[in-house]
Amino acid sequence: QVQLVENGGGLVQAGGSLRLSCAASGRTFSTYAMGWFRRAPGKAREPISTISSTGGRIFYSDSVKGRFTISRDNAKSTVYLQMNNLKPEDTAVYYCAASMKDYGPYEYWGQGTQVTVSS
Repeated sequence: QVQLVENGGGLVQAGGSLRLSCAASGRTFSTYAMGWFRRAPGKAREPISTISSTGGRIFYSDSVKGRFTISRDNAKSTVYLQMNNLKPEDTAVYYCAASMKDYGPYEYWGQGTQVTVSS
């Protein structure tokens, strides 16, 4: 079992930055692929970035590519999402998730953290 706790959400003006973190506890963090997902009001949850267990494979959705950066620190059992040049359409609840396989499915989920971008 893996427990995930996100932090770093908040209210920011358009063009600003936030850094989300997701701390994991439980089984060996370095064996899990990690992902960041978000659910905007009235929309389905979408994957925005994933990183393989070794960090060698990274995915970004087109909506965040060039603005967001995912990273992981296996020694700290933490995955990060640096979000720059935020836009109002980035407003959503952001979730981190863990998968035993590099291409999912994601079995473990955090509780989510709210990110609100004002125009």
